[in-house]
Amino acid sequence: MHGFFVINWISAELLFTYLSPNRFASVQSNLLPCFWFCIYFFFLLSASIQPCGELGGGGFTMAKLKGELVRALGGAKASTSLLGVPLGHNSSFLQGPAFAPPRIREAIWCGSTNSTTEEGKDLNDPRVLTDVGDVSIQEIRDCGVDDDRLMKVISDSVKLVMEEDPLRPLVLGGDHSISFPVVRAVSEKLGGPVDILHLDAHPDIYHSFEGNKYSHASPFARIMEGGYARRLLQVGIRSITSEGREQGKRFGVEQYEMRTFSRDQHFLENLKLGEGVKGVYISVDVDCLDPAFAPGVSHIEPGGLSFRNVLNILHNLQADVVAADVVELNPQRDTVDGMTAMVAAKLVRELTAKISK
Repeated sequence: MHGFFVINWISAELLFTYLSPNRFASVQSNLLPCFWFCIYFFFLLSASIQPCGELGGGGFTMAKLKGELVRALGGAKASTSLLGVPLGHNSSFLQGPAFAPPRIREAIWCGSTNSTTEEGKDLNDPRVLTDVGDVSIQEIRDCGVDDDRLMKVISDSVKLVMEEDPLRPLVLGGDHSISFPVVRAVSEKLGGPVDILHLDAHPDIYHSFEGNKYSHASPFARIMEGGYARRLLQVGIRSITSEGREQGKRFGVEQYEMRTFSRDQHFLENLKLGEGVKGVYISVDVDCLDPAFAPGVSHIEPGGLSFRNVLNILHNLQADVVAADVVELNPQRDTVDGMTAMVAAKLVRELTAKISK
């Protein structure tokens, strides 16, 4: 694309510094660490020089290395791997979700809490959680890549993670438009449809919104049209138009609105999904929560789920969770102390525990 290349100069400089004459002399007595260091940077550099429009930042290498590490440690049937997709331009109101992935990561490892999930899994164990970095969304768009191609890049990135068994992607958005290419990749890689549990204030199932078929208000229309999901359950809905309901009926979506949550709560907190399909995908829009718990979102919608409501649904779900996303955190609307980022991080931590085994 246009003959441009994305080059990881930092990695190159580190390599040259490490292998300078003085440095080389100091490591001759310990060749094994030096050998593995060189192997690591060989792969890193090979993935860091790429045509503009393809994956940048050594994403392929990072997934490869993390997969090798988890397999070497052994004992993991499934291992969560974070993949950031900092995309915000398909938002219909504010584009702040593009800045969310680093804020979520920062909150995950914040010193105010420990690394253990409520179910007792330690996030410091690479067999539980690894991180392969971000898809270089803005750099790719700067090269003039349109959304058709961009969605394919996102799908290809997810597939790269899934190729490194037992890694399973937990994607950090970004706006909700990313769910379409992620679910598409998961379904295509596994060879069939999945069941989807979608927690959100909105159904995000418009045929298109403001003329944009990739709008964050439309990903589940694309998913259902493509046959990537057999069953779609939408929970927490409290802002839905007639088109949202009509589209739900068209695709056979099970929509659980907040106005009837007290009636549906027992069922929703004891779900069993995924039988007869390739697994279950969970998509959590942070605005599924009442703004008292998560004010840092673009579309503030009162009357939502409590944080414990959401955790009860996730903890009690009987399913083989093959992938997930957490989307629509808007750091630009968050509190000064990053309250909503901490909420999103907690969701990531508990989803990690659900995926990893």
